[in-house]
Amino acid sequence: MNALIYLIYPVMAVLLFWGAKRAEKGSWNEEAFSLKQMKALQGYLAICIMLHHIGQKTCANWLEPWLIEPGLELFVPFGYYFVGIFLFCSGYGLWKSYKNKPHYLNGFIKRRILPLLVAFYVSAFLFLLVRFLMKEPLDGWKIFCYASGLKLSNPNTWFMIALPFLYLFFYLSFRFCHTERKAVTVLGLLVLTYMLIGTCIDHNDYWMRGEWWYNSVHFFFLGVLFGKNEEAVTAHAKRHYKAYFILLFLGIFVLYAASGIAQGVFSYYGENWGAPDKIPRRWVCLISQILASCAFVFWVFLIFLKLKIGNRFLYFMGTVTMEFYLIHGLFLELFAYDFAGVAPSLYHLRNVPLLVLIVFLPSIPAALLLQKVNRLITALLTGKGKNEKSPAST
Repeated sequence: MNALIYLIYPVMAVLLFWGAKRAEKGSWNEEAFSLKQMKALQGYLAICIMLHHIGQKTCANWLEPWLIEPGLELFVPFGYYFVGIFLFCSGYGLWKSYKNKPHYLNGFIKRRILPLLVAFYVSAFLFLLVRFLMKEPLDGWKIFCYASGLKLSNPNTWFMIALPFLYLFFYLSFRFCHTERKAVTVLGLLVLTYMLIGTCIDHNDYWMRGEWWYNSVHFFFLGVLFGKNEEAVTAHAKRHYKAYFILLFLGIFVLYAASGIAQGVFSYYGENWGAPDKIPRRWVCLISQILASCAFVFWVFLIFLKLKIGNRFLYFMGTVTMEFYLIHGLFLELFAYDFAGVAPSLYHLRNVPLLVLIVFLPSIPAALLLQKVNRLITALLTGKGKNEKSPAST
């Protein structure tokens, strides 16, 4: 039965290309960076990230051999690629809103950052409740860490800590710099500082606990930078489309292989053997991953200059991406080989196709319910009767 999991690849291809329209020869997809197109892409990527997390629990190379159920290997190493596109869209969306909406920065923290924090803590307390029900050994310190967010109650929510920081960097840069050029420069320096701080912290159980906290955040800055120079960049890309398409396509494979070699030789985990140069080692690994992910992400957006994607399902998924991201891990942890690495799972489901369905299907209504709860709480905190839509991509 597990062989059926390989059907996920044609299914994902159909899901992406169903309803897609290719631009005619000599013309372009003028909606390549529209909100509707970005939302459809994010909806698709939310499912890719779900499959990435399922792959980590079923076929990742760090698992014990007896736990491995093959099928989703292709999704395992590319999680930060998928998140990178999300962050690029977020940075680009903030820039477009800043330019097109008068006084956009007024009330920015309450309007844009607060909903992210609400979503994070609602998810954290939900997971904490389930941790109690799953009989995880909990003492006062651990409960405090989970409840405060110092330690992730929901294991997948590093993104929901990093994103408010990135939004805050954007706000501070454009609020206090007198020119857009200076603001973009300061934003780049703040994001770089965040990344460098990440490389100075050993793997741990709290914040910045691993390279995934910082190996994709550069895309947020690149999204803002692209938005500022969109017209010039897209015009240049169109003039040299074939050359860039081939170069980036080849770069995906070459740079991915080079990144694997760099991580094998230098390693993010130098603290494991007391390497005195563990931080420079992480810099080398980080640079290799930045180059590899940039080749992939830029190639994807080159495709979108020629291809308009979108169907009803992707548009729907684009409206609940943040909530789907937050909730799908609950169903995965309940039916994987253990619950978040700290307690036995409800049932270890070794049938991978069935596991995908068990995670995906309930996550849709759960995401809708979580969205309603998040909006209600945010509305109560801000004193508004109706909250804005999810800020995950704007």
